[in-house]
Amino acid sequence: MHFLYNLTLQFAQFLLKIVALFSLKIKLFVEGRKNVFLTLEQKIKPTDKTIWFHAASLGEYEQGLPVIEEIKSKYPNHKIVVTFFSPSGYEVRKNNTVADATVYLPLDTPKNAKQFLKLVHPDLVFFIKYEFWINYLDQLKKQNIPTYLISGIFREKQLFFKWYGGFYRKALNSFTHFFVQNENSKKLITQLGKTNVTVSGDTRFDRVVAILEKDNTLDFISEFKDNTLTLVIGSSWPKDETILVEYINSCTLDVKFIIAPHNIKPEQIEHLKNSITKKAVLFSEKENKDLSQFNVFIIDTIGILTKIYSYADISYVGGGFGNPGVHNILEPATFGVPILIGPNYSHFEEATRLVLLGGCISISNQKELEQSLSDLIQNNETRHDKGQICNAFVQKNKGATNNIMTKIKPII
Repeated sequence: MHFLYNLTLQFAQFLLKIVALFSLKIKLFVEGRKNVFLTLEQKIKPTDKTIWFHAASLGEYEQGLPVIEEIKSKYPNHKIVVTFFSPSGYEVRKNNTVADATVYLPLDTPKNAKQFLKLVHPDLVFFIKYEFWINYLDQLKKQNIPTYLISGIFREKQLFFKWYGGFYRKALNSFTHFFVQNENSKKLITQLGKTNVTVSGDTRFDRVVAILEKDNTLDFISEFKDNTLTLVIGSSWPKDETILVEYINSCTLDVKFIIAPHNIKPEQIEHLKNSITKKAVLFSEKENKDLSQFNVFIIDTIGILTKIYSYADISYVGGGFGNPGVHNILEPATFGVPILIGPNYSHFEEATRLVLLGGCISISNQKELEQSLSDLIQNNETRHDKGQICNAFVQKNKGATNNIMTKIKPII
């Protein structure tokens, strides 16, 4: 099986180079990995002490950030190395200030794994949520490097729990400890004979609670809002926007709308703006304009959505009409904002729980969207109560970072 795994990776490496000729995302994936080892040689010296964190993409990075910051504080003499698998994570956070070196993770070949660990020579390693790379884990085990999974999630459909998944189950032996989000994950991995498991919770709660302590002021959003009830639409996809734009165009209530699409390609932004009949302005066009005179503000940039949520009276989080589903609902929740989402959220425990609690509303069609928004807009008490449910949910579930830090073996 190991031979077939490595053979598949070799073929994938060849295939990706061809696909990169036609796909910008894959081109970033391929090109971004070309100089990883050179970058590490420049930033990490043989005498440096290091700690390595791996995140699949942006969401996992944000999830692990509270632990990264705590580890950096606890071990200030160690350099932090952060790796990403996906361009959607690396390209957004490649200039972060918490890590001393941020790079793509080279593909999981035996040669790459050996070379990477030789250059980074970490004292501790953290994998965030998931992504189990066999050759890296094999080398970590052979070199006896403490390796932790944080905010882990296990599901019955994963390869570990299939009769033919022995190859992957063996890779789990590389982990010193598993910090998982819930009891079901602990139950599943315990069935594999693992006792080094702790239900620590989800570090994303700590991440979003910390947001409240920061300055979330955006003067241009305040100017646009102009003390008017505002719906913030975050991380929207075309399927979300289709029903939302229809609502916006027909809405007669005194409401303003901020749309921060997941994809900010110019042609998609132009299409979105042209589909709106109300007075709309782009973030990129905001200079020298009286923003208070507009009804719709389209955010064609990245990195400020979290702050924008602090101005929301109601939020809609996109992705719920697609696969795998809804984006991060905890950011608006921490500000005490009621949330609407699409129907695909079952893979996200926080969304499932908040829907059951009543702080989050799942809608499946245009009619349900109109009914839910009408109720939230016109009923101050309903809006306030659902917002309080969201905030209380976040506050109740914080503390995962502390649970993890108390069990991590000190570096000698």
